Amino acid sequence: MIEFPHLKIYSGGRAPNPRRVQIFLAEKNITVPTEHLDINKLEQRGEEFKKINPLGRLPVLMLEDGTAISESVAICRYFEEMVPDPALFGRRPEGKAIVEMWQRRVELGFMMPVATAFRHLHPGAAHLESPQIAEWGKVNQPRAREFMEFLDEELAGRDFIAGGEFSIADITTFISYQFLKPARIGYPEDLPNLQRWFQDMSQRPSTLL
Repeated sequence: MIEFPHLKIYSGGRAPNPRRVQIFLAEKNITVPTEHLDINKLEQRGEEFKKINPLGRLPVLMLEDGTAISESVAICRYFEEMVPDPALFGRRPEGKAIVEMWQRRVELGFMMPVATAFRHLHPGAAHLESPQIAEWGKVNQPRAREFMEFLDEELAGRDFIAGGEFSIADITTFISYQFLKPARIGYPEDLPNLQRWFQDMSQRPSTLL
């Protein structure tokens, strides 16, 4: 276990972006002191926390010198530099570019539609997204489905989203997939390659936490 006792992470429990960092750190075998804020109580939007992140979003990594790093991928990149192995952002120039390509594809093509559908359709998200626009949520549901069909075709020839090794692209896809139900999007039981990939990911120790 690699410990960073002088750092601190402000997290939001099992919300997608805090969870993305949690899985990443588990894959790296890293532990960091963590303070959990209650997203449902909007603690991340309180005046005290906004002194740390003016956008009022989680997660945030606080460095020893008081520097605050927000955005989950930026936090993951910090720890990738600190602990290079296992490499979760790819190896060598080509591999890193491919992981970056897939990470962006998944964020824009899958994670964003799922998140939008959840925030605009789930009653429990009304306090996070005001106003909720149901039609916009419904527009994004088939977009998520279309991207899952694309992923299913891609995964016919490999085990992981970005190639032959597990990467942050798998983490982003996994946390998005886990949010299909609250986003009112059907599980893709007819997409065997994506189903196989998800079952494999579900057995990794990092995703069981």
